[in-house]
Amino acid sequence: MSASTAVKNTGPAAGATGRKARKPRRQGWWLPYALLAPAVIFELFVHVVPMVTGIWMSFLKLTKMFISNWGNAPFVGLKNYQVALDFDSAVGMGLLKSFGITIAFTLLVVGISWGLGMAAAVALQKTFKGRAIFRTLFLIPYALPMYAGVIAWKFMLQKDNGALNHLIFDNLGLPGDKPFWLIGDNAFISVVIVAIWRLWPFAFLMLMAGLQSIPTDVYEAASVDGAKPLRQWWNITLPMLRPVNISLVLVMFLWTFNDFNTPFVLFGGSQPPAGDLISFHIYNASFLTWNFGSGAAMSVLLLLFLMVVSGIYVLFMNRRKDNA
Repeated sequence: MSASTAVKNTGPAAGATGRKARKPRRQGWWLPYALLAPAVIFELFVHVVPMVTGIWMSFLKLTKMFISNWGNAPFVGLKNYQVALDFDSAVGMGLLKSFGITIAFTLLVVGISWGLGMAAAVALQKTFKGRAIFRTLFLIPYALPMYAGVIAWKFMLQKDNGALNHLIFDNLGLPGDKPFWLIGDNAFISVVIVAIWRLWPFAFLMLMAGLQSIPTDVYEAASVDGAKPLRQWWNITLPMLRPVNISLVLVMFLWTFNDFNTPFVLFGGSQPPAGDLISFHIYNASFLTWNFGSGAAMSVLLLLFLMVVSGIYVLFMNRRKDNA
């Protein structure tokens, strides 16, 4: 074999083939996986494993007889779901009533919280003296620990020595007896007010951040054309905040519908019928009657409802976005 032939056989083609067959790994390829691993592990143990366990428990007759060894609880299939969805029975009727109360609670809290957040964000968009102070004050309920804030409201809503009744009847001198705010029909009003107080600063923070991305030139041009503030808000602010509002409303809906801490801290272990929110109802169905199989079935039904509502909401918003 000649020297030129040997050089030809070991030329660029042979080198390219070797590189293609054996591509060296890039240094540090493992770093992204190592950084994601803790989050994936925590997500697995905090959410995925309990969710799968709860779904399995919903198919068992898991009562207090099997708490010590719940793996031996008898398998009952869909019986727990049938009991929960039998609206002629006491269990099904109670779940349906709690569902209706939660729907009304969620619509009121999300709607009013969004309205207050939007009004505050728009009002504080313009520069004026003391704006930073108002922004800080509005965010205090969101920054305050949840238990501390709700417990403070619980003290203020007491009948005899609460700050609300003291202001209305002792200071303002209104006639009538001091009402109970934490029992009876007033319990629904109380839990709605406390939930709005906790949630609206979050809406204010998100909307205020979204307003920062809207150019001021757009409003100046609209003012030159004679557009009033209300028309500017309707034709400029709302359309340009649409991406923020889509995510914000969905997150607020999910948080509010699943709210357990507010009624639990406000009412204690036994909530009044008017404040029987579904998360608290499922808790009582599990821990007061010791029927964890039935409570797990109700939790799965709640999960399915929220998944369906979220899916319909996202599809509807995406369709409107495509048609726009």
